[in-house]
Amino acid sequence: MAPRYVDLDKCIACGECAAKCPKRVPDPFNAGLANRKAAYILYGQTVPLKYAIDPEHCIYLAKGKCRACEKVCPTGAVNLDQTGVHRLLQVGAIVLAAGFKTFDPSHLDYLGLRRAPDVVTSLEYERLLSSSGPNRGHLKRPSDGAEPKKVAWIQCVGSRSLNKCDNAYCSGVCCMAAVKQALMTAEHVKDVADRAIYCMDMRTHGKNFESYYEKAQAQGVRFLRSRPHTLGPGPQGKGVRIRYASEARRELILDFDLAVLSVGLEAPRHFARLAETTGIAVNDLRFAAAQDLTPVASSRPGIYVCGCFTGPKDIPQSVVEASAAACAAAGQLVLARGAFVPETAIRPVIDVAGEPPRLGVFVCSCGANIAGVVDVDRVAGEAAKLPGVAHVENALFACSQDFQERIALAVREHGLNRVVVAACTPRTHEPLFQETIAGAGLNKYLFEMANIRNQASWVHAADPAAATDRAVDQVRMAAAKAARLRPLSEPKLSVIPRALVVGGGLAGMTAALELAKQDFTVHIVERQAELGGNARSLRATLGGQDVAMHLARLRRRVEEEGRITVHLGKVVAQVEGYVGRFATTLTAVGGHGESEVVEHGAAILAVGGQEAKPNDYGHGKHHRVMTHLEIDRALRFGSLDPYDVGSAVFIQCVGSREPKRPYCSRLCCTHTLKTVLYLKEKNPDLRAYVLYRDMRPYGERELLYQKARELGVIFIRFELETKPWVVVGGDDITVYVKDHILGDLLELPADILGLATGIEPSDAADLARMFKVPLDADGWLVEAHAKLRPVDFATDGVFMAGMAHYPKPIEEAVAQAQAAAGRAGALLAREEITLPGLISRIDAALCSGCGVCLAVCPYGAISRGEANLAEVNEALCKGCGLCAACCRSGAPSLAGFTDADILAQVDAMLEDHS
Repeated sequence: MAPRYVDLDKCIACGECAAKCPKRVPDPFNAGLANRKAAYILYGQTVPLKYAIDPEHCIYLAKGKCRACEKVCPTGAVNLDQTGVHRLLQVGAIVLAAGFKTFDPSHLDYLGLRRAPDVVTSLEYERLLSSSGPNRGHLKRPSDGAEPKKVAWIQCVGSRSLNKCDNAYCSGVCCMAAVKQALMTAEHVKDVADRAIYCMDMRTHGKNFESYYEKAQAQGVRFLRSRPHTLGPGPQGKGVRIRYASEARRELILDFDLAVLSVGLEAPRHFARLAETTGIAVNDLRFAAAQDLTPVASSRPGIYVCGCFTGPKDIPQSVVEASAAACAAAGQLVLARGAFVPETAIRPVIDVAGEPPRLGVFVCSCGANIAGVVDVDRVAGEAAKLPGVAHVENALFACSQDFQERIALAVREHGLNRVVVAACTPRTHEPLFQETIAGAGLNKYLFEMANIRNQASWVHAADPAAATDRAVDQVRMAAAKAARLRPLSEPKLSVIPRALVVGGGLAGMTAALELAKQDFTVHIVERQAELGGNARSLRATLGGQDVAMHLARLRRRVEEEGRITVHLGKVVAQVEGYVGRFATTLTAVGGHGESEVVEHGAAILAVGGQEAKPNDYGHGKHHRVMTHLEIDRALRFGSLDPYDVGSAVFIQCVGSREPKRPYCSRLCCTHTLKTVLYLKEKNPDLRAYVLYRDMRPYGERELLYQKARELGVIFIRFELETKPWVVVGGDDITVYVKDHILGDLLELPADILGLATGIEPSDAADLARMFKVPLDADGWLVEAHAKLRPVDFATDGVFMAGMAHYPKPIEEAVAQAQAAAGRAGALLAREEITLPGLISRIDAALCSGCGVCLAVCPYGAISRGEANLAEVNEALCKGCGLCAACCRSGAPSLAGFTDADILAQVDAMLEDHS
């Protein structure tokens, strides 16, 4: 490990080292923040600020002289003679996930970061909004602590620019971050007057991003298409004065209380050293180089890359790539699987049978998220009076690692046999607390959680007294239920080490091959007569790799792989079973022929999407009015010769971002740019026009946009209300569009008209019903968690990949396929799995066999058993409780949520209100 040259235990963050250093090398965590204001905003008053020294810029470490920082450090924390620790690890594969740094705009004087105290970066603003930030979530501007009523965001700071930053690419995440911050600002400032986002294009290209963008517009967020040229202090040095040119070519001046610079993401300096050390290549953008068709493989075999190490990306895609890299590494290490897994010492479970309840109640402040509204001290005090409560404690953040250790210690020291945590939502945090008490020796189901954030502080934010009363009631109810909890067992079942992949396109084949590399048997089901899906129509990837050639190699590998069985012309007709033990019936398309049953432990749904067929702009009336895939096919097979095209017009958002398809199809802008550049390279004299609403070539795709402009491609923006129209007459195609700058109507003759049509999901309703997985309103598969589980479903053992999830380019589809294979492989590698204990049970003595529970169970977990009475399949039951709610005889009982448990909560709630 490389030395920091600062002992963090001794560092008191006095800043003397930075003040005395002639080059100001000592820096808080090397965060690129040289001024105290930024450090304060980032780390706050309650978090100790630690300094580190960058050896590349230190005078002593470079030349052997200065050492001023050592002399002035009052605690002796600085030690420039500190040496690194070298460790030798023998491994079979390496995954590099080295992250990113945000662009430091302090040297860009026109943005006013150093001159105006109320100009902050987006990362600093994030800290100001955070309940763990310097103001505990109360939004205050740095200059005077006043609450800002007017806030502006400046986009593309350190992105899409070669002027003093050398970052030509789009950082991809900044637009959505600004929209999120603008909406959150209204939650922190009740009477916010103005929220303005200065942008070139709004790149809300992800799943559900466009609806979020529209929500912001509906709630009064203004989007101004301009790049301000000057930011400076406002009147009396408070606030920010912004000068910019409007689209009407007028210079305007606006005053805001606060301005946020949406800084881009870039490769830190240490990337180059890491790449050199590991022997991998980096690209021109200073990120790790990777190919479109192998997106997590570095240039050196056995070393895999993921996340922002390969370029800017958001959390979901980073998580996808992390799973993909793990999958690729697992395929390489299959012969050593399990060889180095240490045996975990299992703490004996405390037998609480016959013991009176001894409850521990832990009340979380969640920074200001809860404590800013709820009187947590009163909640804790009232909890201490409840029967059976043996220990009460407050926590700043109950989910933090140090407090998890305190909970475990309290269980042992106070002999607790039940635990109640009053904090935020159990949906995300309950497993963490259950794991903690299990580590302390308690059965994990002797735990109850009161959601006093969502259900108290958030809903009663304007009435702290009511919020506190509600929180007290919630804790009383949770304690009453916890006192009745009993230990639950978790059933185990064996796993069939076989996978089913539904869909034989690029994603499906990739997932199948990755699973086969891990030594699992795989069945591919494809309804078409051949493998390949949409990729059969594509010409080249973003980086210029030949898709047809790769597809041919992929098909050959699938056909030659002995562990893969391909079922062409087949569809899924029925799915039975559960995680680890599915039985899926396959039939021929149309229902003809014999059916076949495949038993498998996991399934990956990769059924793809399809290009929408437009019925406007002259499509179908002229052979030269074509969609993207039609142009690609024509270019591949020679029916379209670029040298015969004198003028080409492309219209974006055809059928996307409209009521029928309100989402952005993500691929269209990049596909248009690739096509128009190919045509221009073949025919430099070509006149090319792109008509667009927002150009969204995110990431390194921005370089295509820049190159197109350099080659003379003309981009003309239009609004939804002023869409272009097309006149087709004989062999002539004419496109009319209103120029948004000149205000004039333009007439554009076209030899070819390209339509960037939207992408639709495949009809997966029957498949989703059989596998019991959800679809959203637009027909896309819905993941278990957008950020944390982007390839999983809520239904265990079923995963997704490719465009069935949402439109995505080839490299993202391949990464998601690898991620899904990695997640499925982790399941299939286990000999047995443990199922949740919170399931329903049927009392046969009370069951009348009416069948109501069978009808209402959404998971098909209940069937008829002996004497026609209901029986629960423990593997299928998800503990939703519908059977218990609907049964007239009270035969079903949901463990942990029995009628007696619920009534105990009701009695506790009414106790203080009677």
